[in-house]
Amino acid sequence: MAPRLQLEKAAWRWVETVKPEEIRLEHIELAYRVNLPACKRATCRRNCKGNPNCLVGIGEQAWLGDIDENAFHNIDDPNSERRDKNTFVGLTNLGATCYVNTFLQVWFHNLELRRSLYQCHNSRAQEHNIESDYEPQSICEHLQYLFALLQNSNRKYIDPSGLVKALGLDTGQQQDAQEFSKLFLSLLEDTLSKQKSPNLQNVIQRQFCGQFSYVTVCNQCGRSSALPSRFYELELNIQGHKNLTECVTEFLKEEKLDGENRYFCESCQSKQSATRRIKLHNLPPTLNLQLMRFVFDRQTGHKKKLNTFISFPEQLDMGPFLEGKEDQKCVYELSAVLIHRGISAYSGHYIAHVKDARTGDWYKFNDEEIEKMEGKKLQLGTEEDIAETVKSQARKPKCSKGYHCSRNAYMLVYKVQEEENADPSMTNVEVPAFLQRLVDQDNHKFEEWCCEMADMRKQSVDKGKAKHEEVKELYELLPAKDGEPYEFIPLDWLKKWLEDSPSTTEIDNSLFLCSHGKLHPDKWYRNSLNDTKPYM
Repeated sequence: MAPRLQLEKAAWRWVETVKPEEIRLEHIELAYRVNLPACKRATCRRNCKGNPNCLVGIGEQAWLGDIDENAFHNIDDPNSERRDKNTFVGLTNLGATCYVNTFLQVWFHNLELRRSLYQCHNSRAQEHNIESDYEPQSICEHLQYLFALLQNSNRKYIDPSGLVKALGLDTGQQQDAQEFSKLFLSLLEDTLSKQKSPNLQNVIQRQFCGQFSYVTVCNQCGRSSALPSRFYELELNIQGHKNLTECVTEFLKEEKLDGENRYFCESCQSKQSATRRIKLHNLPPTLNLQLMRFVFDRQTGHKKKLNTFISFPEQLDMGPFLEGKEDQKCVYELSAVLIHRGISAYSGHYIAHVKDARTGDWYKFNDEEIEKMEGKKLQLGTEEDIAETVKSQARKPKCSKGYHCSRNAYMLVYKVQEEENADPSMTNVEVPAFLQRLVDQDNHKFEEWCCEMADMRKQSVDKGKAKHEEVKELYELLPAKDGEPYEFIPLDWLKKWLEDSPSTTEIDNSLFLCSHGKLHPDKWYRNSLNDTKPYM
């Protein structure tokens, strides 16, 4: 016989021998099972239906066990928002702005660009009243403030929404990252050209601008003509290639102009077959190499991504590709790799691997999260795309020492190799006083927020501990002792009270009463939501 049925039979056994006029309090207590011993903790899997003194499984474990302070609040530790020591500051992804964040981190680590931006005149920031929030207006002002925060903020990550809004970017739509890079540098160049200082006016040209010429040779008369041009990045085709050298070689290779594509020769005064090639003349200190992964597919009419593995060196010698100027520095060191994870040109995620110019350490910048690589080595990690099927995954080729291989890298940034006796002060970039004042103001706001969150968290914990002690004391008093007065209360109400539920109302036993206004003996235990328990 089930325990509950045994208890029920024992509770009403006296009815067979006791006449109605002989019913006493002891019989009533047997019927309502008032004197059954309370169940001990851990002996019942759930609350017993047949024992009104069972107080197991009604939420008491949260109050009688070990105290977990986190259960008393839903406030994260504000220190988790604090910048870790000796690391960099991340950038918030505003929806689909990871491609912007990667470029901002790369440009921030260009010390010459950062130093020059700090020198730009900014009367608005210099005259700012610290009692109000600073609101940059121009692109230059936004970059100044953003770079100052990235350098000296106490926050783990900062919000770039001001700059993104100033650029007119749609935060919900991913843009063409390669196109964004070109347009932004062009916009920044135009903005800096309005500065009074000549050094600031041409900082973009000094850092990123190189020169080449399109040289065309007439096959008929041999006349050579050159069309000089500037570049801020070299766009390299990767289709059909395995390494960076092959990509640069194709970029400079000779092209035949014949048929409908013939060249008009000034000497011959007619269209002639000719050859054309690009000649590199000058290379910038920062060499941006765009690997053209996103190409137009004529069959579909849409862009597609080329998931071709390309190997590239940590040290790049551009000497063999230059025309003349033997005194020019041609050896470059890898300083950043921009990655696009995903198989589609219209979706995916952008991250950046950037080398710290001061220490030589490599870091992975993934929006708010920043990871330092071990051993001062670039570690691209596993780049396999989850969305790809096993059949479509190409095997990663082995890379020689000093080389890296990726099918997701879409931009490589190389910095010209510095001499060993280079001035170490060039790696130190100080935030100017007028910007540091704004950073200090933001840090003060952050510290106030941390204190406010910590106080709220402490108040919730203190309240929870007090409630814990209150419930613990009252829980021990709940079972009615022999000879003591008691009342029946709804089990559902008791559970809500233990949970400190805001929906806890006054005790209402009306559902459990008979037509005489007394506790109905058949209703106090049959329904789990209508259970009642004796309470002192």
